[in-house]
Amino acid sequence: MAENATLKAALREETGKGAARRMRREGKIPAVVYGRGEETRPLTLDAHDFEMLVKEHSLDTTLVELEIEGGGKKKSDTVRTLVVEVQSHPYKPEVLHVDFQQIHAGERVTVEVPVRLVGTPEGVREGGVLQHVMHVIELVCAVESIPESFEIDVSGLTIGDSIHVAELEVPEGIDVLPDPKRTICTVAAPTILELPEEEEEELEPELIGEEGEELEEGEEPSAEAEEGAEAEAEDEEE
Repeated sequence: MAENATLKAALREETGKGAARRMRREGKIPAVVYGRGEETRPLTLDAHDFEMLVKEHSLDTTLVELEIEGGGKKKSDTVRTLVVEVQSHPYKPEVLHVDFQQIHAGERVTVEVPVRLVGTPEGVREGGVLQHVMHVIELVCAVESIPESFEIDVSGLTIGDSIHVAELEVPEGIDVLPDPKRTICTVAAPTILELPEEEEEELEPELIGEEGEELEEGEEPSAEAEEGAEAEAEDEEE
């Protein structure tokens, strides 16, 4: 079943880009929590606390108990949530904003559950290549029934074997959304690249006739050409 984690948060009064930038400079992350029949509440998270949550848990399948600290007339309370969106900086290791969805007991939600392949296929030992095609499975289930992951034993796969969505062992009450015929993983045969053979070019001597003209094979140079060649040879010797 799904993991459980706890995270502290605080209600915030200020909103907008300017306020969000100030919070990030102070080591905070702007966030929001909303849910069916619930008011949307802007929050502030501690950046280090959220970083530890990301390192220790899979956000896709973790139920986060959000301990919200009140302010002014607003009371503190704890709500059960799922992380539905994390906005990150395009090139810095910085989280810009987090969305939480408040959920209730028995509520059905749509989540993506990771697929983990276990073992080394026989086909890989024979030179094949294991191709992991689907890394997550989208499904609908009650919050209490969210699987932590789907573990698939691939050790018995040989070259050419595949595992499809229809072969997953899915607990009762869980609806899997992808097409049952979709491939999760397969063991492909190795690709052998054949390099083209280099054609050996036969080098044939060129016969030069008068005034540098090339002669056809079997044709002899004229007497004038021979005399010219002899004269050039004598000049070189001198």
